[in-house]
Amino acid sequence: MLNKYARAFFTRVLTPIAAFLLRRGVSPDAVTLIGTAGVMAGALYFFPRGEFFWGTIVITLFVFSDLIDGNMARQAGISSRWGAFLDSTLDRVADGAIFGGFALWYAGGGDDNILCAVSIFCLASGQVVSYTKARGEAIGLPVAVNGLVERAERLVISLVAAGLAGLHAFGVPGVDVLLPIALWIVALGSAVTLGQRVVTVRRESAEADAAARNEADAT
Repeated sequence: MLNKYARAFFTRVLTPIAAFLLRRGVSPDAVTLIGTAGVMAGALYFFPRGEFFWGTIVITLFVFSDLIDGNMARQAGISSRWGAFLDSTLDRVADGAIFGGFALWYAGGGDDNILCAVSIFCLASGQVVSYTKARGEAIGLPVAVNGLVERAERLVISLVAAGLAGLHAFGVPGVDVLLPIALWIVALGSAVTLGQRVVTVRRESAEADAAARNEADAT
């Protein structure tokens, strides 16, 4: 849902930055790689130590590369299947690092096996949600559904909650409960979204198979 409304806004905001990088000879692929490396570093260094505020700040600085690289490719007229593949693949890597960082914290200093399991479920379900759409499209289906909690929602909910929860280290009371709440929301929302996509693919595949049989019968 956020993709529909927020992406256009941030594209306009980040267009001058994309143009500046192109003038400096930076390639879109380089931005994709640097952005993913920054997100991974922020998530896997700070989150397992329970330093959620600083981890969120670092991740936020790099996560916008996901919009900048595509903007750069369009401005330069070099959009390609390779660029789209690299961007999508590294998005999964970055998402895995974020929720993996949460899982490492709860498996260690956070000392909460249930939230560790919820974090792992968020990681896995996010990957599968993306896979269902990619796989459905690969077999020729449109997968025409806007899921309840897609990648943008997963990142916003979890990172905003993590950043606010990190303020607990600065003496702000009560905010440490926000991250567990956010992880449960993301987990449940991802499960619903996965169900939406599976049901959509089942319906579209049945319609496509019926249309193919009718066409075969007609000939």
